Formats: sequence, structure tokens, C-alpha cells
Amino acid sequence: MRIPFFQVDAFTQKPFAGNPAAVCLLTKEGLAEPLLQQIAAENNLSETAFLLPQGSQGTTLHYELRWFTPTTEVDLCGHATLASAHVLFTQVDPQAEVVEFSTRSGLLRVRRQGERLVMDFPAQALEPWPEALERVSAALGVRPLELYQGGLGLAVLASAQQVQQLQPNMAEIKALASTGLIVTAPAEELDGEELDFVSRFFAPQLGIPEDPVTGAAHCLLIPYWAKRLGQSELTARQVSARGGELFCRDLGSRVEIAGYAVLVIVGELLLN
Repeated sequence: MRIPFFQVDAFTQKPFAGNPAAVCLLTKEGLAEPLLQQIAAENNLSETAFLLPQGSQGTTLHYELRWFTPTTEVDLCGHATLASAHVLFTQVDPQAEVVEFSTRSGLLRVRRQGERLVMDFPAQALEPWPEALERVSAALGVRPLELYQGGLGLAVLASAQQVQQLQPNMAEIKALASTGLIVTAPAEELDGEELDFVSRFFAPQLGIPEDPVTGAAHCLLIPYWAKRLGQSELTARQVSARGGELFCRDLGSRVEIAGYAVLVIVGELLLN
């Protein structure tokens, strides 16, 4: 069996930056879940996306989408969704304008906006997380000004420089009662860019010590910063070593997360 395989750098306009994701185009039969997990482990990227066609209507494509880290299936992944839409729009149907994905997080919609792709994701609410303050402070080596939880942990620091310079203790982050920890701070300007906020994301619980650029984290970050800054449109950068840029909009119960993507590898998976 030969499965079309693509590797895409998401949330960047240049190769070898942003967050790499593998995208596999399956046939109507699909593959067994243990095999999907083995493929993701073999790829050893933060996410491998598997697409199963469900037909099309005019310029709208319909696919089932599943995401796997090297160790587990996840409920939501932004960069691999962006990468999947990029593959479909550029390699499968260049005339398509919208793709709708059936996922574990419900229906996710991606549309073209010039060269940029815009994802429509569910917003996630935050609750204060005071009981974890000492453990998070020890894990980060700095005491957060604010600490929340909303499926993922969210630690707010004072400056972008603090976020950039973090060298967290991964074992202590892994021990937290959360599936990952977002660290964020305001950023009026960074390396000549006009930005509203920056972030990093650590998820050793999912086999990802640091994720280069995390769309799903912005389902929490966008509502937080929209409320704090009093604006619905935001520009963000994830300040990992690879880095990535995100163009965000708060819609209340939903958020829009937009970005660019670059195709870097095309090939086939060979399965007996």
C-alpha cells in the first residue's frame, strides 16, 4: 500500500521555520488506529495528520481529520489542521475555497484569505489555577503573574524577554495535572515586528517537550488577550527556536487563527 505523504511547515512563509506537520492522505477504507499511531511515531514530528475524504460540494471539501503525536491521539491541533488545508488547497483541489474537517473537536472550517489560510476554532474558557502556582513557578524558574487552566495550563509573565529566556524543568511540567503548559506575555514590538503577545508551549505529557507553534493554544490565548487588551484582532508570535506568526480574531464562542504554510517534502509511505 502506498499512502501520499506531505510535510508542511505551518505558521511561516519560509521553509525550516514554523511548526512541521506530516499529512497523510488515506483512502476511503482508512487504517486501524494502532497503525496510525505507529506511523506518527515513525514520523517523530509533534503531529501527524490523517485525512479521510468525505466528498465535496462545489468549492467546499469535506474530510475526516485525526491528529497523532508520537505517543497519543489528541483532540485538537492547529498547525496540523493548517498544514492539512494547505495540502488540500495546493495538491488535491486548487479550485477549492473552503475545507470542512470532521474532528474530535467538532466541525472545523478553513478558508482561503489570499495566500493566508484562516481556521475557525472553538474558543476555550479559562479558570484560575491557584493550587498549581508553586509547582508551576518551580517548573518555570519564574513566578507567573497570573495562572489559569482551561484544558491546558496558562501562565502569564511580565515580558516577552522572560518568555524567550525560559529554560523550564520538563520533568516538573510533565508532573502537572494538565496536558500542557502555555507561557505568555505582552509584546508591543519584538525584533522589529509589531505584536500584541508572545507565547511558548510545553507538552512533555504528549511526547512534545516544546511545540514550535501551537494553534490549539491560541484557543485560550486569543480570548485572554482580547479581553485584556480590549481588541478583537491580534497579532501573535510563538517564540520557540523555529518561531511562527499567527493572525488572530476573537469571535466570542469561536476564534479565528490565520497563518501561512510552506510545503517542504512530498513522498509516499510504503506499507505491507
